[in-house]
Amino acid sequence: MNTPDPDNTTASSSASHGQMVRQTVAPARLKESLELNRPPSVRNASIAGLQASIAVVLAAVALHYSPWPSMAGFGSLGAMAALFGRFATPAKRRWVVGTAGALLVSPVAILSLAAWSGASPVLLLVMLSLVAGALASVAHRTQVGAPGAVIFVFAASAAITPISSGGEWLERVLATTLGAVIAWIICALTDSMREQDVKLPPPPMPAGAPAGGGRQPALTPGYAPRQAARIVACAIVSSLLAHAMGWSHPAWAAIGVIAVLQGAHLPGTIHRAWQRTLGTIVGAGIAWAILVNEPSFWQILAAVAILQFITEVIIGFNYALGQIAITPMALLMTTLASHSEAADMVISRIYDTALGALVGIVFAMLLSTLDERLHLARHHSRKRS
Repeated sequence: MNTPDPDNTTASSSASHGQMVRQTVAPARLKESLELNRPPSVRNASIAGLQASIAVVLAAVALHYSPWPSMAGFGSLGAMAALFGRFATPAKRRWVVGTAGALLVSPVAILSLAAWSGASPVLLLVMLSLVAGALASVAHRTQVGAPGAVIFVFAASAAITPISSGGEWLERVLATTLGAVIAWIICALTDSMREQDVKLPPPPMPAGAPAGGGRQPALTPGYAPRQAARIVACAIVSSLLAHAMGWSHPAWAAIGVIAVLQGAHLPGTIHRAWQRTLGTIVGAGIAWAILVNEPSFWQILAAVAILQFITEVIIGFNYALGQIAITPMALLMTTLASHSEAADMVISRIYDTALGALVGIVFAMLLSTLDERLHLARHHSRKRS
């Protein structure tokens, strides 16, 4: 006769779905989300922010004075490639920035083509969700690092706005490519300013990894095929819910999902949800204060450049702080690309972000494995002790 293992019984009880919900909504999760951390190198973060700001300004100005001034927003999106690889060697940095540029241009090309073909809004949101899952996997496999696939999905979301000709499709692709090329050149010319011997903290071990070290799995739960499918499902649900409720930018709900699900484990997912939601609410207020005054192209561009630099300096201390700057920057870049109404964008950003975060957490909990729930239970127990 087999007797139950008391250790297994205790572990299963502490890692039940009910316990997981209680641990998720515990005040400790919010408190942890507001903690400040020391980034590996403030200097490298500042230089990456400066590189991105310069690339954004150069790309936007070049397009503003070209025959295609309406493409300035897409040029700015391509320039975001400068954010990647800030701790890599100079040779590796050039490869990372080039790869990030390709991952910014590709979804713009694919989804702009779908928009040109006359795809319905629902089909475009489904395609965006599929592209989001693919981008998350490719970003992990190519090891482009922070800020992760959310930047690529942001570029993809801008591309689902309607276009009426092949010429407009080509303009979008070339403008995004121009921004990526400028970012590559700026990084290549200024990378000598970065610290080259920064000691990085070890990556967070996923649930189920061997205790006390051991080999890091080739694919962490955040980007394993199962998790990529989770991203697709969450993005579809959140964006279609936002669309059904008549919100004007349902694609932003998909961005909220992927930002939350980039965590390597349940505590990370919960923290990202709190941080992204709280930071977005504050940042949206800043965006409204800027946009309600109907700023000119030059004022918007200056604000984007300043906010880009601030974001990279502070986001390493706390993701919520970064969101306070990212949110107005993203809304201002959207204004450059689509000229949407200020109040409409601000409200939509808050709703869509909160919805994406909620859907991401619900799916993460419903589809969690026993190892993931045990990881959360151990984390919760350590924080209480």
